[in-house]
Amino acid sequence: MRRARLVPVAARRGVVSGHPGGAVVDVRVSGGRVVEVGPALARGGDELDADGRWLVPGLWDQHVHSAQWARSFTRIDLTTARSAADAVETVRAAVAAHPPARGALVEGYGFRDALWPDLPTTRALDRAAPGVPVVLVSGDVHCGWLSGAAMQRLGVPPRDGLIREHEWFDVLAAIGRLPQSTDAGLRAAMAAAASRGVVGVVDMEFAANHRVWPERVAAGLDTLRVRTGVYTDDLDDVLTAGLRTGDPLRGGDGLLTMGPLKVISDGALNTRTAFCHEPYTAVGADAGTGAGHGEQTVPAGELRALMESASGAGLTTAVHAIGDAAVTIVLDAYEATGARGTVEHAQLVAAADVPRFAALGVVASVQPAHLLDDRDLVEAAWPGRAERTFPLRDLLDAGAELRFGSDAPVARLDPWLAMAAAVTRTADERPAWTPAQRLTPAEALAASTDGWGTVAPGHPGDLVLLDADPLAPGTDLRTVPVAATLLAGRLTHGAGVQESSR
Repeated sequence: MRRARLVPVAARRGVVSGHPGGAVVDVRVSGGRVVEVGPALARGGDELDADGRWLVPGLWDQHVHSAQWARSFTRIDLTTARSAADAVETVRAAVAAHPPARGALVEGYGFRDALWPDLPTTRALDRAAPGVPVVLVSGDVHCGWLSGAAMQRLGVPPRDGLIREHEWFDVLAAIGRLPQSTDAGLRAAMAAAASRGVVGVVDMEFAANHRVWPERVAAGLDTLRVRTGVYTDDLDDVLTAGLRTGDPLRGGDGLLTMGPLKVISDGALNTRTAFCHEPYTAVGADAGTGAGHGEQTVPAGELRALMESASGAGLTTAVHAIGDAAVTIVLDAYEATGARGTVEHAQLVAAADVPRFAALGVVASVQPAHLLDDRDLVEAAWPGRAERTFPLRDLLDAGAELRFGSDAPVARLDPWLAMAAAVTRTADERPAWTPAQRLTPAEALAASTDGWGTVAPGHPGDLVLLDADPLAPGTDLRTVPVAATLLAGRLTHGAGVQESSR
């Protein structure tokens, strides 16, 4: 690669390390790794003319659900529905415009019902699409809305309302086992990710990911590195295979490694099931009912036992905790077991727990773009707690390591969107929400490069060329143009970038 402007960023704390301004370097990649970086390297072999563009390490998304992400490209979009009636009308119109084959599932995604003035009902879906199995997935993926035909098809006991948490996750797993292919959607999703500079993801799908991904790579889905998370349903298979976190997966062509044990310890905000120290304020159509503290779906003792088992077998743990009470329980479990890993989401954190992340060596794996969707609901359902919600600045200043992700499809898989959310804490004309928790662009970029602080000899040949300096004052991170993405030196995105051979 010739003539690139290097943007070095420290790996953990996000400090710019001698941002070189107009300094231009060449980078040589061999065997999938960077072997030389310098101002005027000897030329030879295949070349990519960077033409003075800015160069950063490849970007990672530390939390995705691959099959859900892939299917979101073909599902009915419910993200703009402002009521249950709106969502039902969207489904009715979609089914009328494109009648499904007999027995085929009709899927929708993205509804957020917490602030709706009316309740989602099975009867309403049945009237909108008689006899059609309709499955609607909430924006946080923690609840679902099914028609009667879908309940019958999937063996779900009939009811007139939403299905939540672990019962709902079982339904998602059942849908995943139906004869269907996500390859086309996944191919489109992976191309979209590469176009934004993404070279790797941690897959938290409800599936035997360590079995599924080698098959995908063999089918040509090979434009991302993947760390494969595992849930308790498939844990015995992983342990029998002797797989430890970081182990390469056979058939992965060097792109696949074993990831963490994933545990979902509480619920989510939209579903009002994230487990909190203080009770929720009832909102929307539920405003006339009592408000509880949410749900701790994995008891503390069971969580510790799972983490001990995983740690003893060489697996790290990735534990979902959104409410502050759940975060406390998860940090207590890390302290008691000595396990290594992450708290996934850490959306609401008690002040006393902020310094514990660094003290225990627990990584905060967070999704900043969620704050763009959740700010209004936080103010309504968690009044007085906004300053402790998405506390990115507090965590970083206390020495915690931050890793950014999207939880795709919950948020769009675009690390620049996540970085912009962390830096601006707004996505519209409103001022920054809780601006004291903002990060700098350099800090946000550091949380997006999987710990690689810059491009240097010995680092992976996973590189991103940009048509704008991401650290320059006034740069809109949401729209930073990605000119090229390279995975182990191989171009996975690069319209308009010239390759040549010398």
